[in-house]
Amino acid sequence: MTDGGIVAGRRSTFAVNYTGDYLDETGALAVPDIALDLYAPHPFVRPGFLTDQSPTPGDTTYWDRLYSLAITPAHVAASEAIVIFRPWVKASAFVDGADRLVVIGRAGAGIDKIDLAACTQADVAVFNAPDTLTHATASSAFLLILALAKRLTAQEKLVRTARWDLQPHVMGLDLPGKVLGIVGLGASGRELARLARPWGMEIIAHSPHADPAAAAALGVTLVPHRETVFERADFVSLHNRLDAASRGSIGAADFARMKRSAYFVNVARGEIVREAELVAALRDGTIAGAGLDVFEHEPLPPGHSLLALDNVILTPHWLPSTRDAARLTMTSVANGILAAATGRVPDHVVNPAVLDRPGFRAKLARFAVNAPASS
Repeated sequence: MTDGGIVAGRRSTFAVNYTGDYLDETGALAVPDIALDLYAPHPFVRPGFLTDQSPTPGDTTYWDRLYSLAITPAHVAASEAIVIFRPWVKASAFVDGADRLVVIGRAGAGIDKIDLAACTQADVAVFNAPDTLTHATASSAFLLILALAKRLTAQEKLVRTARWDLQPHVMGLDLPGKVLGIVGLGASGRELARLARPWGMEIIAHSPHADPAAAAALGVTLVPHRETVFERADFVSLHNRLDAASRGSIGAADFARMKRSAYFVNVARGEIVREAELVAALRDGTIAGAGLDVFEHEPLPPGHSLLALDNVILTPHWLPSTRDAARLTMTSVANGILAAATGRVPDHVVNPAVLDRPGFRAKLARFAVNAPASS
């Protein structure tokens, strides 16, 4: 952690602490490029890490605890800004107030692990990087669709087990003429539609707040009922956000509506799906298979029922995390930090009610002295 204060030339130091899961057990960066170089021209910005959240050599339980780690009052007291990778931000982080903390930057689009109301009450603005993972997420969904269609894992297994005689049993299918059903036509849902359209797929979507004109421009037919997506689609892909309404909203009734030849893909959030009911649908052949990058509980525990199924592709909530996407995301976050460090409101604030609060305005104003002189 770093300390804030006033430095020479009336510059006000701005301590930005990244959650400790950005580091590996040696203290080196676990993620190759988090755009720390963008702070170099701005010496009043002091980047650091919440190292009490980092793995240590020989800690065999770290990954079991990682997804339940949370920001603490000590972290809040030591930071003008905190950049969140995986830890939670709960109301308990602010029990001692937040006189110093100005902003929290979320490295990605998802904000379901951040108590926005508590942040607003503490006069802390939260911003995210909503567009930087759009293509990476959509292309991950399309990769899973292609891999499921071509039965990639089953075909690869034949080679590894020298069972070429089983070729006729692992024949896949082509995408032209198949129906792609998208639940949630936000940024990644629209990008998936853009990627799928040249493959000759019919694309339908359920998304209550989607712009019909934008959907039509992508060749997407909006349907008023989610049930229609599950009934008609050969591939159903989830792209809706996790909130109180969507949590646990997909289950056995939806899978029962799907064709037995259809596939289910989820690169959104695992908690949207009642996972035990998905396992049952995969196990009894209600649906043909699934591609999952997210799970109800992460990391997926050893011995989980999904691990025993050969009709599901599993990736560790990391498929969209390419080096390119990471650089885009962390650049966006660093730009938000630099805005706050110079007394400006970052882009993409997700709790806009905080912006008119006197406490937040006063904290932000402390750093206006860092703004470059106008020419």
